[in-house]
Amino acid sequence: MTSESLDAAQVAARAQFDRQSERYGRSHILHDVTDVERALAHVPGPAPNGGDRALDVATGAGHTGLLLAARGFATTLADLAPGMLAEAGRAAAERGLTVDLAEHAAETLPYENGRFALVSCRVAGHHFSRPGRFVAEAARVLRPGGHLLLIDGTVPDGEPEAAEWIHLVEKWRDPSHGRFLSPGEWRSLLAEAGLHSVHERVEAMKQPDLEWYFTTANTPDPNRHEVRRLLREVPPAAQRVFQPGEQDGRVIWWWQRLTLVAVKQRGDTGIGTGGPEQETRS
Repeated sequence: MTSESLDAAQVAARAQFDRQSERYGRSHILHDVTDVERALAHVPGPAPNGGDRALDVATGAGHTGLLLAARGFATTLADLAPGMLAEAGRAAAERGLTVDLAEHAAETLPYENGRFALVSCRVAGHHFSRPGRFVAEAARVLRPGGHLLLIDGTVPDGEPEAAEWIHLVEKWRDPSHGRFLSPGEWRSLLAEAGLHSVHERVEAMKQPDLEWYFTTANTPDPNRHEVRRLLREVPPAAQRVFQPGEQDGRVIWWWQRLTLVAVKQRGDTGIGTGGPEQETRS
């Protein structure tokens, strides 16, 4: 994959995560895959005789994909950042897991139709230049009855002021950030791609330390100044949704994290037409 094949947003994301890949290992908060384990309760496990394939898109250091491999899926870990794939490969070797590594963007999946039983993507969609294209590609490479597992930061439906505030915070902290989508926006993209949501959960997750957050992204000093300014000038809607403040001398706030599980229907059998199971946690 060459830079010429990527758009500007993909180039920025590739550079950022390639540069920062060593910070995404065991010390990163994404190493805790409890959220993935909860979501997998709504996804069929691999067949006992093996062969069910999973694709973890924007795998980062491989935390989600390695969990899938450990559960018996024949797993491909995909990312557009070579440094991230190297980290994921090392982690797989340490755990004695066999996985495939693939370097490509999320919006163009170089696989045949219907190859995978499961496509996952965790805390990456807000970097995608075309999230609708990613969802459509995920639907294409899923077999009938296959599942998409998506976890990402989100903003509540109908909260434009809060959405704009968190967008600015994230964009100053990490310029490769794109945009958090609301649950309703993700549901629309799923429906357009022929995927049917069967589980949805929104929960608050503490961002535990602003300084750690800066270090993880290697945020430049002028950008840190802007983030701190935004944290001093929080509009009421953002204060209500994200609850920024101080705790034990550290600046914190509460991300809104969305988990979606969707299924690709088997012809006209009606799988997934009963509507999503929805939960909200505050």
